[in-house]
Amino acid sequence: MNLASRLESACKTYSARILISESTYSNLRGTYRIRGIDQVVVKGKSKPVTIYEVLDYHTPDSFPDMMDVIGYFNEGIEHYRGGQFAKAIDRFQKALARHARDDLTATYIERCRHLIDNPPGDIWDGVWYMTEK
Repeated sequence: MNLASRLESACKTYSARILISESTYSNLRGTYRIRGIDQVVVKGKSKPVTIYEVLDYHTPDSFPDMMDVIGYFNEGIEHYRGGQFAKAIDRFQKALARHARDDLTATYIERCRHLIDNPPGDIWDGVWYMTEK
């Protein structure tokens, strides 16, 4: 219940309508359009959890070129987690070129720019620490 509450609050941070945890993701049966969006440590916890965004409610008008965007986004996430922030920005920008209203991708570009300006050093593990409930 506590994690579900934190994920509900995180929807605003991630510009997402539906976020689920890795345990929910692993229990899903059937075909859903989902993208992995982050590894986070929520306030009050110490271990990271992978979170996902459910995209099934979108139409081609509300999320054009979804598969291409997700492909570029996933490549950006790989570079981001690997600490290659400039490469991540390049992939995220390609995603935004396909769907300019994808606010989550824009958020990652901002994060990467922040991390380029404020390098995390050797401690970077690709995990985002949420400090708000």
